[in-house]
Amino acid sequence: MEKYFKIGQISKLYHIGVDSLRYYEEIGIISPKRAESGYRLYSVNDIWRLNVIRDLRELGFSMTRIKQYLDFHSIDSTLDLLREEQEAIQTKMQTLQQLQADVAHRMETIRAAQQRPLNEITLKEHPVRRYFSIPQGYTDEHEMDVLIKQLVNIDPEHFYVIGNNQIGTAISLRDVTEHSRLKYQSVFLIDENGESCLPAGKYLSLCYQGPYGQCLHQINRLLDYASEHQLTPLGKILEILWIDNHTTSNVQEQITELQLLVE
Repeated sequence: MEKYFKIGQISKLYHIGVDSLRYYEEIGIISPKRAESGYRLYSVNDIWRLNVIRDLRELGFSMTRIKQYLDFHSIDSTLDLLREEQEAIQTKMQTLQQLQADVAHRMETIRAAQQRPLNEITLKEHPVRRYFSIPQGYTDEHEMDVLIKQLVNIDPEHFYVIGNNQIGTAISLRDVTEHSRLKYQSVFLIDENGESCLPAGKYLSLCYQGPYGQCLHQINRLLDYASEHQLTPLGKILEILWIDNHTTSNVQEQITELQLLVE
């Protein structure tokens, strides 16, 4: 006598929601029997089809392609499907390898941040750097987080927040020098495909650890250094977020780099 299973048993066995099982029935990919009581009864043949659906869905096959195979399958069509599976697996492996490389890079970035010299002002030569930007000011960290999320959404498969030392904010130099206040003008993400460019040249650099509240003080240190060394500040002040609140909730662990173009 053929063994039948109720929808709850199948749902539990395959970790498939009842609504999904009903959808499969609706599109004709499985056809359970009905008991006199009206309950759906799934046969061994339905279970075989669910095995195929589960395996192919995990590889990203569409329901249309799966139904096409299940409606009529032969040795040739099975071999064709297996070749498609090989290609899908290869694509998935490449994606995972890229993700693995990205995670390793992000871990290295965080470790490098921990090794950076703090509270030392240096003069660095930077080439032209391309970047994406959200040219919108903000007043607090929550607003900044929303803008950063918009930046990451430009290319969510390749841009990330945690372990990224290419995200920063632009601060008005004029507001610092004339009004002794911080005015955040935009957020940016440095990327070779960016729409805008940071100019090449010499940049004063200063890394500091701890809360953002000391930012104005640290900027004034840069400006004092520039004055002492007969350097003229140009453009905006760049604030690069090496380790921020996305990486640690302990503000004492956060590391920020200030960059100021000078001549």
